Amino acid sequence: MRSAIWVLTAAFLAAATMATAQTGGETMSPLEVSVACAPPPSLDAEPDHAPHVLGAQDTAARTMFGGHDLLVLDSGTDAGLQLGQQFFVRRANAFGMDRYRPVAGRGARTLGWIHVVAVNESTAIAQIDHTCSDLIAGDYLEPFVAPVVPAGVETADTTGEPDFGTLGRIVNGSEDRSTLGGGDFALIDRGSDQGVTPGQRFAIYRDLRRNGLPLVSVGEAVVVSTGGSVALARITRTRGAVYEGDYVAPRK
Repeated sequence: MRSAIWVLTAAFLAAATMATAQTGGETMSPLEVSVACAPPPSLDAEPDHAPHVLGAQDTAARTMFGGHDLLVLDSGTDAGLQLGQQFFVRRANAFGMDRYRPVAGRGARTLGWIHVVAVNESTAIAQIDHTCSDLIAGDYLEPFVAPVVPAGVETADTTGEPDFGTLGRIVNGSEDRSTLGGGDFALIDRGSDQGVTPGQRFAIYRDLRRNGLPLVSVGEAVVVSTGGSVALARITRTRGAVYEGDYVAPRK
């Protein structure tokens, strides 16, 4: 009886909040949505004590979730969850297809965001607001923060000379991609600890000196958000593919 009441309560609250709580995709511009779906500016592993997705509240067992599914979470008010609270759903980048083997220093992918529609002491029910990719059981949650997009991130700006004394590198792209193009997002190994700020411009270079050639310009990027030692940048111009390991030089 108690579990039946819990299910009915969750369904009632989901229906009551559906029109007002989905403040994710509907209130954002397409660019803001793409920034929210980009990887967080961090290479750290999953945070300690993060809530997780247990599964979907459904009559049939499923391994992937999407749409506006109701998800069961493994944490409740004892862990600080509250009604209406929004979370990003994320997954650490892993070795190959094995999600149980996270790769240290490769960061995470953002799969979407959700909001809590019912909660007790130990568990919660959440509704999916937006999906960037399929969600699965075991994905972890981090507090949702609406993206603040700097002006000019859709245009290339080559004003200022590249500073080759403070070179950084491309770490990877969304979904741990190693090959990127114009409009893609990339993590670079320079962040606020190195003085990097949102809106800052970088020139992208490749080292071909092994063939007797100098650094070659391959593109431009602009920083969208920063972490301590990592920043999320959007590639605004390319002269071909941008690769993991390419250099980034701040424009001064």
